[in-house]
Amino acid sequence: MEPLILHAALEIACGSLVGFTLGLIGGGGSILAVPLMVYVVGVANPHVAIGTSAFAVAVNALAGLAHHARSGVVQWRCAGLFASCGVAGALAGATIGKAVDGQRLLLCFALLMIVVGVLMLRGRKRAVCPGGGFTWAAAPKVMGAGLGAGVLSGFFGIGGGFLIVPALIAATGMPILSAIGTSLVAVSVFGFSTAASYLASGLIDWPLAGLFILGGVAGSFAGTRAARSMAGKTGLLSTLFACVIFVVAAYMIWRSV
Repeated sequence: MEPLILHAALEIACGSLVGFTLGLIGGGGSILAVPLMVYVVGVANPHVAIGTSAFAVAVNALAGLAHHARSGVVQWRCAGLFASCGVAGALAGATIGKAVDGQRLLLCFALLMIVVGVLMLRGRKRAVCPGGGFTWAAAPKVMGAGLGAGVLSGFFGIGGGFLIVPALIAATGMPILSAIGTSLVAVSVFGFSTAASYLASGLIDWPLAGLFILGGVAGSFAGTRAARSMAGKTGLLSTLFACVIFVVAAYMIWRSV
């Protein structure tokens, strides 16, 4: 019984780390969920880790969305258009991902992590956009970005917020806070779409998902509070987190090769 309790505590701690990172710097934390499940928790099947991660990320995104919705920063028309186009991409990406060998999928995931780290370094000093918002003239850009983000989200089982936020800002010029809140609609929809595809193949570990969600909610709350007390240091935090991503990606590449 004691080893089971310790293992459950480890799973909650990993979920807390993901949630804390998301709350602290506003994105990129879910990219750690799959490697944590595989290399720390010990999930043997990478496809199970991806399916379980997708579901946990989707639930945690809903929790964050509720907070942003109460603040009135979510642009719902844009979110609906982006998410509806991305669902098809997420389902297609998940179908392709399940057909790829698990170890090769982890190698591709590690390469994606490097891209995420680079994007975080490039965006760590991103200026806050003072105005702007969704107009129907920007609809084609929003639809294209939604489809592309959905494919990547479904293939790798990630939330994709690190891609969605800059895509929304580039397509509509909306303020970054609105982009973060609006992105959570797509993150949750993509996550549930991906999870549904993996669920149909029996590739979700429900007890693990529950513990990751439990830890993620607590970690997100702590990360949000820490972010408020460390206002002005977001660039430094993003740099440090990008370095962590590079180290984890290098380890995954070494293991896969």
